[in-house]
Amino acid sequence: MGKLTFKGGIHPYEGKELAKNHPIEKYLPKGDMAYLMSQHIGAPSVPCVKKGDQVLAGQKIADAGGFVSVPLHASVSGTVKGIEKRLNATGAMIDAIIVENDQQYQEVEFTPAKLEDLTKEEILNRIKEGGVVGMGGAGFPTHVKLAPKDPSKIEYVLVNGAECEPYITSDYRRMMEEPEKVVEGLKVILKLFDSAKGYICIEDNKPDCIEKMQKLVKDIPRIEVKELMTKYPQGGERTLIYATTGREINSKMLPADVGCVVDNVETVVAVYKAVIQGRPVMDRVVTVTGDGIKEPKNFSVYTGTDMSELIDAAGGLKAKIEKIISGGPMMGFPLYDLHIPCTKTTSAFLFLEHDAVAEAQKIQTACINCGRCVGVCPGHVLPARLATLAERGDMAGFEALDGMECCECGCCSYICPAKRPLTQSIKSMRKMVLASRKKK
Repeated sequence: MGKLTFKGGIHPYEGKELAKNHPIEKYLPKGDMAYLMSQHIGAPSVPCVKKGDQVLAGQKIADAGGFVSVPLHASVSGTVKGIEKRLNATGAMIDAIIVENDQQYQEVEFTPAKLEDLTKEEILNRIKEGGVVGMGGAGFPTHVKLAPKDPSKIEYVLVNGAECEPYITSDYRRMMEEPEKVVEGLKVILKLFDSAKGYICIEDNKPDCIEKMQKLVKDIPRIEVKELMTKYPQGGERTLIYATTGREINSKMLPADVGCVVDNVETVVAVYKAVIQGRPVMDRVVTVTGDGIKEPKNFSVYTGTDMSELIDAAGGLKAKIEKIISGGPMMGFPLYDLHIPCTKTTSAFLFLEHDAVAEAQKIQTACINCGRCVGVCPGHVLPARLATLAERGDMAGFEALDGMECCECGCCSYICPAKRPLTQSIKSMRKMVLASRKKK
């Protein structure tokens, strides 16, 4: 039987060999901690502490700002220094609670629970109070995702362990070192959906991980491991659903509309910690990698930790660095400051000696109508046409050609022989369309 996959996609240089064999190291921060109020989609968290307050690790320091929002918790013990503006990975200045780390790491008392003793409502409440969001990058509050209108129609819970983005190995190390937490987290989610099967989805470039997970779940009802073809963007929500179930969704649909729920590996582990251990989101695995860092590694990092500290922990930067990215090279955000606090959605920091995007801009030419962008597009749109419409500011034409179906994966820009920044142009127009719809 062929490997599970989707139509389109590319095979970029993986770069995973740099960090994949480095076990997770726990990093204890040295400086002040900065907890951004906006670490998720939806309303920002609202501070519930003030300057001078003493806090403990695991203590709530901000309440949910609405239904689509979550609380925020301190990851260290110390003293609140105040609320200040801090830079986030996308370049915006965000309100942040600054805590002076006392280096004691004293924790509040957590309340563990047994899954069989919890109702569905109690599970969802523990997930919400634990501040769990989508930790693969989107940051959607997990308690909202796990509460669709009709839970009985959910047939599949997909654990996204594809990790198709080049260089990043945080999910791989989590599955290799703590596979039990992934499985137990999936069991928690499955209790919310009586008719659902659980699929742990892993690309075939991780055979050791697939084997370990298969052994672990072989006698567990309703849970299977699905082996996927290694191809980018195999881990995209739409492509993952199609590869494993054959069902398709578009930009106007949610996974629940086709009976699916999709959660990243790190999110599922956070669900286990919040529900079973009673521990809120305070840390996550972060890959620090690239040819520009001396010692690529995977760290267990407390939220609020400054990125510059992780650079030092990974041996420091090499002499020549042209590009720094939060996340991976395909969908990550370029950084221009080394002082970025780690958040719930920080999966990696990538340091590159050469800026391929800047080099491509120097040799950019007109479109040669080769059609390669169409062949690799997982959304089955016309990237070259959409980019041209975006550059002309033709919003109506852009929407008419299904521009909103673009998932911004970057495949078209990667494959384009003319080196046109297709994804960037389309992404900008999509933002304009969304802003226009919001005004209306």
